[in-house]
Amino acid sequence: MAEIEIDDEVYDALNVPEAEREATVKTELAVSLYDRGVLSVGKARALADRSKREFHQLLGERRVERHYTGEELDEDAEYARD
Repeated sequence: MAEIEIDDEVYDALNVPEAEREATVKTELAVSLYDRGVLSVGKARALADRSKREFHQLLGERRVERHYTGEELDEDAEYARD
């Protein structure tokens, strides 16, 4: 597993409770990378450690436009059938 190093001063400056910092950083990174088209929705969702429903809801709340690859469309269609 790869690690990202964040300076302690920056990490401590995050305006969220200490127990929520790691999850917050992962979520913000996931949303940003998905929005920029760097990560697929599935990989971004995994990075954010959110369910499909939770991550799509988060994207909606943030008004992030969805970009679908053929593979993602297939995943969503399969999910809808189940």
